[in-house]
Amino acid sequence: MRFRHPDGSIVHLSYCTNVHPAETLDGVRAHLRDHCEPVRRRLGRDRLGIGLWLAREAARVLINDPAELRALRAELDSRGLEVVTLNGFPYEGFGADEVKYRVYRPDWTEPERLAHTTDLARLLAALLPDDVTEGTISTLPLAWRTPYATDPGAARTARAALTTLAQRLDALAELTGKSIRIGLEPEPGCTVETTADAIAPLTDVGHERIGICVDTCHLATSFEDPDTALDALTAAGIPVVKSQLSAALHAEHPHLPEVRTALAAFAEPRFLHQTRTRTAAGLRGTDDLDEAVAGGALPDSTPWRAHFHVPLHVPPAPPLTSTLPVLRATLARLVGGPVPLTRHLEVETYTWQALPAELRPRTRTQLADGIAAELTLARDLLVDLGLKELP
Repeated sequence: MRFRHPDGSIVHLSYCTNVHPAETLDGVRAHLRDHCEPVRRRLGRDRLGIGLWLAREAARVLINDPAELRALRAELDSRGLEVVTLNGFPYEGFGADEVKYRVYRPDWTEPERLAHTTDLARLLAALLPDDVTEGTISTLPLAWRTPYATDPGAARTARAALTTLAQRLDALAELTGKSIRIGLEPEPGCTVETTADAIAPLTDVGHERIGICVDTCHLATSFEDPDTALDALTAAGIPVVKSQLSAALHAEHPHLPEVRTALAAFAEPRFLHQTRTRTAAGLRGTDDLDEAVAGGALPDSTPWRAHFHVPLHVPPAPPLTSTLPVLRATLARLVGGPVPLTRHLEVETYTWQALPAELRPRTRTQLADGIAAELTLARDLLVDLGLKELP
């Protein structure tokens, strides 16, 4: 979906296909047919943006076989789908029964991460619509905090990898005329947990093609104020490459038994749901939600937030809520001003099938309806901010 900003530029809205995880190219194509095109039809649009997730295996097939890449581009066109952004955070195995800590490997100290991200940049340059010259890719925020924090050479290795990537992106732009940018995506528990944590390493790299991806669920989970965060990034000259529009789980009164019970329903075995609370001494947290609800790990006199991407258009039932207000405030800053701070927005609710059983979509139709409703909410927010939806 495309929108014209009041400054005349085009802002793209898509939804991320990591909600339909596929390891193979055949699986990706099946999801385009079974999920992405039906969402587009529900929205009544001739064209829908998708933030494509390509696992390592699928990406390698496309890199090694130009005919397969041309065929994928043709299929996207025929189904009314366009790609301006990729999710390069998960490497493989995102559809596994247990993802948890595995999603952070390989990290930016390992050569596989650089190789995969380079491949994704080459693929995106080929998949961009003919009238689009800029693409973006989100990636993990360097590494999970351990063992990175105890390795004296880790920061140097990661910085060298990102510098090499920037050089390759420059060469790709020279060769293709397509500018691909990479955004580190701060996430609780990682080396770069907050937007503030991103400033030093990105300043060290010091390249316009390497910036930040602001995920509004992660921002909220870490209790970051959107205005403070974006002001600091702007002052440091760190570009907001893209933003993922998502909402976290919020518990205002975690000391109450009924709140603990409600939270426990969201503790599940597939994904990591880092949980945070803000205290006078600073941010406190656990790596997963079950650790928090078990008691004793976190103070419970202040609100808790958990890294669980809840559907944007349906708030959790009381006594829980979502951090949709943080998304609204962040979006207003990102695209509500005289000039947009980013032009690539991506709805990223990948946890539909991890919701409590009674909330999960039971059919493809229900899932498509839910994703379409999320995109409709995002569209309405953009229109309210003065952007004009384009055909």
